[in-house]
Amino acid sequence: MRTPIIAGNWKMHKTIAEAVQLARGIREEVGQIDGVDVVLCPPFTALAAVQDVIASSKIGLGAQNMYWEEQGAFTGEISPLMLEGLCQYVILGHSERRQ
Repeated sequence: MRTPIIAGNWKMHKTIAEAVQLARGIREEVGQIDGVDVVLCPPFTALAAVQDVIASSKIGLGAQNMYWEEQGAFTGEISPLMLEGLCQYVILGHSERRQ
């Protein structure tokens, strides 16, 4: 049976400092929860900082979007190579990105 995933998409909310504070609170409340995979998807600017906060917990880290090209002249896009060492999950095909 598959393990359910509970993912929090923070959208374009939280500065880096606010994201760290929220991630600490979530880690304290659900950091060792069993039976589900908890994933945080903060803004790209906060990924590394949140990664540091949740490093010793079961909480996963996800990006909010990813561009299909590995590199190139794609201003503002984030490639799979850029995310590879940062996170384990990515939200793809979100309705807000398809508009």
